[in-house]
Amino acid sequence: MGKTAQTREDVTARSLAPPNVTVIPAPAPPRKKRRSRLWVAAPVILSVLGGGYYAWSQYGSQPAATMITEVVTRADIESSVTAVGTLHAIKSVDAGAQVSGQLKSLHVQIGDKVEQNQLVAEIDPATIENRIEIDQAELANLEAQLVSKKAQLVLKQANIERQRNLVASNSVSQATLEQAVADHVAASADVHAIEAQIRKQQAALAGDKVDLGYTKIYAPMAGTIVANPAKEGQTLNANQTAPTIVTIADLSTMTVKAQVSEADVGKLKIGMDAYFSLLGQPGRRFTGKLRQIEPMPDTANNVVLYYALFDVPNPTGELMMSMSAQVFFVQAAAKDVLVVPSAAIKTNGERAPGTPSKTEVTVVRPSGATETREVEVGIRNRVSAEIVHGLEEGERVVVDTASASTGNSMRNTRSLRGLRMPRMF
Repeated sequence: MGKTAQTREDVTARSLAPPNVTVIPAPAPPRKKRRSRLWVAAPVILSVLGGGYYAWSQYGSQPAATMITEVVTRADIESSVTAVGTLHAIKSVDAGAQVSGQLKSLHVQIGDKVEQNQLVAEIDPATIENRIEIDQAELANLEAQLVSKKAQLVLKQANIERQRNLVASNSVSQATLEQAVADHVAASADVHAIEAQIRKQQAALAGDKVDLGYTKIYAPMAGTIVANPAKEGQTLNANQTAPTIVTIADLSTMTVKAQVSEADVGKLKIGMDAYFSLLGQPGRRFTGKLRQIEPMPDTANNVVLYYALFDVPNPTGELMMSMSAQVFFVQAAAKDVLVVPSAAIKTNGERAPGTPSKTEVTVVRPSGATETREVEVGIRNRVSAEIVHGLEEGERVVVDTASASTGNSMRNTRSLRGLRMPRMF
């Protein structure tokens, strides 16, 4: 209400009031404080402004692309064919039973070292010893028969002489002489038959004696017992196949049998350097030279794999059979040469017919400017490349270019993943 209206109301009240009554004007309504509202709204406004600035600084800015560079350094480099392999003994043999019978005793266990011709097992010889006894008795019988047949032969020879004299004196007929001759021939045949039976029996006796020797199994080579399929007391049947009693392997030298894909097998050459590392010792190398590439491949899941073999010494015995190995066949190697990441190498097409393509790198000068420079590349693998000519140690080369906003967005994404929305209830 304005001051003019208020004065008019006061005058009207005075005129209407009785003379003895004092009129008191009504108080003006209180005025609201606008400053208190501004202080309440200020924090909200500042929060909105701060959030907008943060969002603009983090997401709205689009800085220029940045270069990823690497320093040219000296290091060792090699180009190799990789494969997965398995360790085997360079030589192994199965010592088996050549005769049937019960395994009477086993003198070795898995892991024992044996020498050549060392007794490792025995088969019960009772059955073979009985056969030998029978053979000896049969041989003695035949020898006695031979003595008798020879005596008959002597008698028949004497009868021929006697009949010949009688025929000369016309005392007996010619037929009597002829019968005496026939009897002599028959007696001689009986002697030869007995002699043949004796030789046969002697051969049978010798065979049974050999079988008796087979009841003792000796180590055919020096090495380590790596398998023991047969157990003591087990009955062995050697009529069809020779059952294996123990397997002996020479572990002083191990053979690595690596599986090489058909795409890489053409890169291998007999005599090239090779090495491998074990699963439990990734930092240690065991070296050798490629000895053989087996001509018959193995096909698994339509993948053709060839086996490449090389040998490594095992004086301490730390290499064991069936170990898995990560194998590398070295095609080329160099030590203490200038290397750069392979990603820094750029190859252009042919400049002219018959002219080889040129290889270039982008070099960052100390001033920050870039320069494209042609280089000569030596050994190269998937990670690094040798620079033979065109760069100096300490120079920086461009590996790749990336936008900084991309890196910021990735960092922001990772930071936002760590944030949690506040609970609303």
